[in-house]
Formats: sequence, C-alpha cells, structure tokens
Amino acid sequence: MTEEAQPEYVTYRVESNVAWVMLNRPQYSNAQNYRLLAQLDDAFRRAVEDDDVKVIVLGGEGKHFTAGHDIGTPEKDSHMERERVHLWPNHLTRGGAERQYVLEQDAYLGLCRRWQDIPKPTIAMVQGACIAGGLMLAWVCDLIIASDDAFFQDPTVRMAQPGVEYFAHAFELPPRVAKELLYLGRRMPAQRAYQFGMVNEIFPRETLREEVAKIAAEIAERNSFGLTLTKQAVNFVEDLRGKRQAMDGVFHMHHLAHAHNQLMTGNLVGGLDAKAMAAANKKQASEG
Repeated sequence: MTEEAQPEYVTYRVESNVAWVMLNRPQYSNAQNYRLLAQLDDAFRRAVEDDDVKVIVLGGEGKHFTAGHDIGTPEKDSHMERERVHLWPNHLTRGGAERQYVLEQDAYLGLCRRWQDIPKPTIAMVQGACIAGGLMLAWVCDLIIASDDAFFQDPTVRMAQPGVEYFAHAFELPPRVAKELLYLGRRMPAQRAYQFGMVNEIFPRETLREEVAKIAAEIAERNSFGLTLTKQAVNFVEDLRGKRQAMDGVFHMHHLAHAHNQLMTGNLVGGLDAKAMAAANKKQASEG
C-alpha cells in the first residue's frame, strides 16, 4: 500500500498559530498501529517546520484519546514494512527477540524521545481513555489538559510487562503510586492525576477544546525562542535526575518480558489480545 493510499490515521490543521494534531481511528478508540505513529511523526515535523505554528495540540477524535498500542485490530501492521526514523535495522529482517527489540527502539521509545524534544510547546488534550501506549503520547507533551471524564491506566502487568516502553511512571507519579498504577492496573481518574501533578487542568468534556485553545493562545503570545530554551531546561533537569538512563534500563526489562512470554506462551504479550484486555478492563471497572 502506498502512502497516498493509506487511511488518514492522523489529521492536521492550523488555527491561529496552533497546530491541532488529531489521532483519527475513533472506531478503534485511536489504537496506535505503526502507520498511525509514522503519520503522527510527519504531523509533528510539519508543525515544527511551519514558523507560523507556535504551539502544538495533540488530541484524539471520538470518545477516547487513545486506547494504546494496536494489539489486535484488523489494521494491525507489525508485519508490514515501515519507514524508520532512527538508524535501527528493519525488524522484518530480524528473528527472535531482536525483531521486536529493534522495532520498539525506533517506533516506541525512539519516537517518544524524539517528540519530547520538539522545540515548540506541546499540549495533550485528553478525553476518555488514556491507556498504556496512550500514556506515552500524553507524557511526551509539556502540558496535559484533561476532560472531567478522562482516566489514565497501564494494565500491561497482566501481560507480564513492567509497564509501557516509554517508562516515565516513576517520574510522573510518586513511586508508590506508580507501583499501584502498575500492580493493580486500575483506572486513575483525571482528578487524582491532577492531585499528583500529572494533569495540569481539568474541564468538562463539552468545553475541553475551547479551554485548550485559550491556553494554547496564551502560550503562543510568548517569545518562541524563550519557550524552546525553557523546554530544554526542564528536559535537561529531568535527564539529570536519571530519566533517560532509567528508561534505557526498563526498556531492557520490557524486552526480557517479551522474550519470556514468547518462550512460555509463544506470544509477545502472554496470549492476551485486544478483546481479552478490554474484557478484563471492563470487568475491573465494573467491580471498582
């Protein structure tokens, strides 16, 4: 399939110096296949290269921000060739644990680190579910503005995984709360995330976009170079605290878990497909 023939998994438009980058697979709760991530990277590059864009907003069409990585939709595409952003080899030419390791170095950890370093302010506009791989997309943004019905969740311990690949859990949350998020896999409501500083502001869903536009417009009035240097300064401090090194270490644990799952179950995620995870999440939410 050529790029021109691909579905539009990400939409892009600019309004009043703000680029609105929207995940566009609402029928699958904006689950992230690799083509969506490639289009997202293209949209971010487009926003960076447009001098009229001062602020970037990342959102999701439909009911949910994103349900995370695509682990079982009809458009799941890990078997397909993908355009690599960093100098990692083609995963399709590799076998064993190496295949997934090189794929996720580029497509998950690599892209998220690249997006965290975007020199323009970024805002995650989160409504509904922000699950597992959705956390990665929200966490790379400078601000998280959520709807009052938003929730955050990482249930990947059910898959014998120590959290998602961009492991910012213990930087976004106090360590015991991060363990709770992972051990129990429960939904963290936006209000609780706000109490820990993970979310900046909360608004009703019906006014979320309007309020995000106001915040973006206010940031856009600031000096662009000053904003870039401020972002670099805070990111620098996070790395001094060990964020990058911690992610490297946990990424290796993540792939040890993948390899163990393959040996024990023949499946990267322990045999839990999208339906099984959705059923477990629904059951847990109803019991909670």
